This record gives sequence, C-alpha cells and structure tokens, in this order.
Amino acid sequence: MIELKQVTRRFGNVVAVDAIDLTIETGEVCVLVGSSGCGKSTTLRMINRLLPHSAGDILVDGKSITTMNPQQLRLNMGYVIQGTGLFPHWTVARNIAMVPRLLKWPQARIDERVRELMTLLDLDPATHADKYPQQLSGGQAQRVGVARALAADPNILLMDEPFGALDAITRDNLQLEMLRIQQQVRKTTVFVTHDIDEALKLATRIAVMDRGRIVQHDTPENILRRPASEFVENLVGRQDRGLKLMSLRPVRELMTPHASPKRSDPGADALKEDDSVRLALSVMLWQDLKQLAVFNARGEETGVITRERIMQDGL
Repeated sequence: MIELKQVTRRFGNVVAVDAIDLTIETGEVCVLVGSSGCGKSTTLRMINRLLPHSAGDILVDGKSITTMNPQQLRLNMGYVIQGTGLFPHWTVARNIAMVPRLLKWPQARIDERVRELMTLLDLDPATHADKYPQQLSGGQAQRVGVARALAADPNILLMDEPFGALDAITRDNLQLEMLRIQQQVRKTTVFVTHDIDEALKLATRIAVMDRGRIVQHDTPENILRRPASEFVENLVGRQDRGLKLMSLRPVRELMTPHASPKRSDPGADALKEDDSVRLALSVMLWQDLKQLAVFNARGEETGVITRERIMQDGL
C-alpha cells in the first residue's frame, strides 16, 4: 500500500529524515516510534505531501505521490492529529461530514455515514451530533477527530500522536477503541507516537527511528525479543521486557477452555478473553489467587487461566 524508497527530508542544512526505506502492507498498522526530533512526524507528513520530500520516492499503490494531485491524495487519506484540529464553530456532525461534503456525496448518504461513525465510536448521535467541540471532553473530541478521518472511507489512515494530550485513562480507552475499530475496518494505518507501550499495543509492525533513520522495523514481539541495537533495547526497556511480552498475549491463548461455556456472574473484575496475560498475572498477584475464570463478550465463562500456566508459558 505504501512504500518509501531512500526518502530524505532536509530543512536547510539539517537532515530530518535520512534516506529511509519502509514498506507498509495493506491493512497493517505501522507505528513510527522514537524520541522527540527523530523524524517520525516528518515522515508521516511526507506521505500525504504536507511536507515535500527532498530526495527518494514515496509510492502509494505502486504510484509515486509526486504524480498525484495533492488534494485528491489527501482526500483518500484520513488524517488525525493531537488536539483533533476540529473546527470550533462547526457542530460534531458537520465536522465529521467535512470530506464527504467536499466529495459532493448526497446529503442522505452523508447523514447515514455520520450516524454510522458516531455509533462506531461510542458517541450517541442524538446526544452529540449538534454539540460543538468546546462542549465535548478531550476523549470525545478525539473520537470525533477519528470519525472525521474515517468519514469518506479512505484506504489509508495517518495518525500523528492523536492521544498524546489525553489523560492516562482516556488514552487507554481510546487505544482499546482503535483496536476494536481496526478489527472491523482494517485500514492501512501509519501511527506516530513517542510511547513504546502504545506502539506495542497498537502495532502490527513497529518502525523504530533514531536521528532520522529507521534502526529496526519488525513485529512488536521480535523488537522485544531481539532488539537490533542498544538504542532499541533502551527504548523498549531492559528490565521489564518480560512483562511487555506478556502484554502482547491474550488470555485466550493460555486459558484452559471449558467443554462448553458456563452461565455465571462475571463480576466487576472478571477477565475477558482478549485481556492480556500481564493483566491476568497482575490480578492474581494482587488478589493472591492461583487461577481466574475467563469470560467471552456474551458474559459466559469459557475457561480458566492459572498462575502456574502463566509462569510456564506466558513468554
């Protein structure tokens, strides 16, 4: 879907991005991660031509972006930034409908799409459609920003530190929302963050950048198990890589399944099949338990996971 070939970006005599090669497959979530000033946001903005590249080539569906009309290119790429970038004098519904209006969709189709996306992002259309951005919480406004980026059903989604300004709880909730949405819509996504835990949670593949170069491009698991350099090892954390690996594995992979689901009360702290093994171990240690029941999305108990199994096979 997206291919960068020896792409360089200079600002005067400063090389911000230095001859990078990167291939992002269709439907993949590629997270660019690294310290501030490493070139990750610059790389993202070159993909939709908000910044021109100084050398090399960027291909989308095998076609160089320099041969494309910049406006048409951007209309096929959803773009989400930190702070949402919503128009303050437009309602939520009008903000979401911006690109479909530019594409001259019929009004009935626009209205249907706005309702569909608000529902997908857990924003009640009846309650929120006519509100203005200043009437929303930070998390709600960021959801509207994501909805606007998805409105015209673009093939590519670019996200530049979209959750960076949010509190930890809201950020975690929106990360889970992104995972849920990605399972449904399967967009080719380029996501920029400086937070390695966010990268590990969201990425199909991670591109670690340092001083304008990509120093490792691999799956989250391989980056944790086999960091390519001391810089990558320090970024992912030398001492807690085991816990980070546990956070990549869902409970369903290690649980002992029941022959058939059981009807029982899951309780407020029940484990779900998609919860991480790290979370399961944390709950067991905190509550001094040797095993926990696991429940599916319908609230049925589908198995149990034990502390012994986690310690044996959690990594």
